[in-house]
Amino acid sequence: MQPAIPPCPACFRQYPERLARTWLTYTWLIWSTVLLLATPSTATLPPVDSQGTALPTLAPMLEQATPAVVGIVTRKRTPQDQPADPLSRWFYNLPQQEAKPENSMGSGVVVDARRGLVLTNHHVVGDASLIEVNFKDGRALSAELVGSDPDTDVAVIRVDTKELAALPMANSEQVRVGDFVVAIGNPFGIGQTVTSGIVSAVGRSGLGIEGYEDFIQTDASINPGNSGGALVNLKGELVGINTAILGPGGGNVGIGFAIPINLARDVMEQLLKYGAVRRGRLGVAGQDLTPALARTLGLESAHGVLIAQVTPGSPAQKAGIRTGDVVVGVAGRPVRRAADLHNRLGLLRVGELAEIEIVRDSRHSTLTFIVSDQWGSRAIGADISPLLAGASLGTASGGGVAILEVTPGSRAWSAGLREGDRILAVNRVPVDGLEALQKLPIQDGRPLLLHMVREGVGPLLAILR
Repeated sequence: MQPAIPPCPACFRQYPERLARTWLTYTWLIWSTVLLLATPSTATLPPVDSQGTALPTLAPMLEQATPAVVGIVTRKRTPQDQPADPLSRWFYNLPQQEAKPENSMGSGVVVDARRGLVLTNHHVVGDASLIEVNFKDGRALSAELVGSDPDTDVAVIRVDTKELAALPMANSEQVRVGDFVVAIGNPFGIGQTVTSGIVSAVGRSGLGIEGYEDFIQTDASINPGNSGGALVNLKGELVGINTAILGPGGGNVGIGFAIPINLARDVMEQLLKYGAVRRGRLGVAGQDLTPALARTLGLESAHGVLIAQVTPGSPAQKAGIRTGDVVVGVAGRPVRRAADLHNRLGLLRVGELAEIEIVRDSRHSTLTFIVSDQWGSRAIGADISPLLAGASLGTASGGGVAILEVTPGSRAWSAGLREGDRILAVNRVPVDGLEALQKLPIQDGRPLLLHMVREGVGPLLAILR
């Protein structure tokens, strides 16, 4: 093995060959000692083997990291034929359709040992009726779904045990192309498996995989079953959640994608607090900046989003953004195309003060705006009643309260509520909008009787217990 620093040629000319070899050996030993002292214990070099050769290994780091990565088995009951929704079956007195169990497998990462929180993918657990978590030490525990976000494919589940190991989270903004990474998961359900590679690209978007994309691309082998597993650096820190692969046969071809842990952590915090992700809006319509448009506008590069329309009364208008401006950055991150702007805005928190960098008349300037809720007037169902947890509510244009979003697997979802439903009355009291619903004296623990309309059909009745 070659020394850490190449020997000086003049030294070999001055001393005999034996001294040169001795110098070479001492140099290697000295630098090995320095590396052992300077490198964290998570990625160290072991003692030399019987031939005196040092053997680099990731085993010490993986011994610390792998207990925090779990296998996930889910079960859902799927009707043999296309079912009617639960409310319609009840209203029209349709017979209960027979269902068969359907199992699937994935992975997850323990990120909070004290609270038993596990990060995984929405497509792994989002529509499951039963979730089982399998640990490296052989334990199998049931888990509950805390919340799930289809747009980012992030989900949080909870296990009820204190005997957990959790992975520390890195700052995924600092991940660079060429960094060594390790993927840990349960591919094809064969058991915990570790693969290694490098970061091939960062900030991948426009793939059509998720609604909001900002992927870390890696050539570490990722296969079906790895979804929800860990992508870690050589310190054993979590940098991403493995979520997708790009391959003609559904297997690994060296192109895998992970959700950056900064994004997953932000989604997790909103799911824990609100039961759903509250997405922000700016109030603009834009298009990719082409080279021809860039030349016309006198810009040096074609990176940015040309603003074609500004919504009156929107945060964009209040911030001073005008039609013809070119957005080149949001919240300190570059914007090169419309997909970037969509991602940056959709991942900002409602009520947050954010900066947007624009180019106007060939001059750069920075404006500030307050992130507005994309639905305007909106409420989180859990703030009104625990029975509505997982639903986002707003005033319907035709009167009543609109169900804007429902998180799959949530309490509201299990009760049969779906996006697009319109609530006309609660406990036989008419509600003409969100404000009226918020003023009702709803008591925790008591059932809710909802009079609803779905796709123009109704009234339907739903009893939430």
